[in-house]
Amino acid sequence: MFKLIHHIVFIVALLLLADPALARDERSIKDLSKALAALAPDVDPSEAELLSVTAHTTARRLAREYRVVLNPEFTVFLVNIGMRKRGWCGHWAQDIGARLKELKLKTLVLHWGVAYDKTSSENNCIVVTARNQPFRDGIIIDGWRRAGRLFWCPVIKDDEYEVEQHHGHSGITAWKENSQWTAWLQDYEPSEQNPKKTTASW
Repeated sequence: MFKLIHHIVFIVALLLLADPALARDERSIKDLSKALAALAPDVDPSEAELLSVTAHTTARRLAREYRVVLNPEFTVFLVNIGMRKRGWCGHWAQDIGARLKELKLKTLVLHWGVAYDKTSSENNCIVVTARNQPFRDGIIIDGWRRAGRLFWCPVIKDDEYEVEQHHGHSGITAWKENSQWTAWLQDYEPSEQNPKKTTASW
């Protein structure tokens, strides 16, 4: 079944990659697929590939739907003054997460990450791990940060979101798991009722 899905996904991806912006994602799609498959020996490479293609194409689609202009921060400003309905980092995480939930993953697990919670620097993202793997060993998937060009890296290597220090990088991640939103991501039942939003900062 996964082999059939694998072939269908690549046909769809190749059609989508005819768009020049998506063509630039081809290398990132392959590299993220490999990184996800390398999380643990029991990760299905086809599932890793499916997740990678889906996350990349969803991020590009959301950039068009959100009508992102200039940079992520300016789009947030437009949301805050009522000129856009969506575009906060949490919207990106919600909408990418909702699409990834539809995959009903078996060898990979979705988590919700938040950095600098309840501050003006707050960011939200999806973190993917292997089964029974700690959150901090996962891989960040962030559509907001690069305005629709999917950003990804291991949680502990994200030097843009570290506990602040005066000189150089601290090496201590600011990313924490939000258990309420993680529960929503891991609920594959038909009900799509979102947990109550606890902050308006994102």
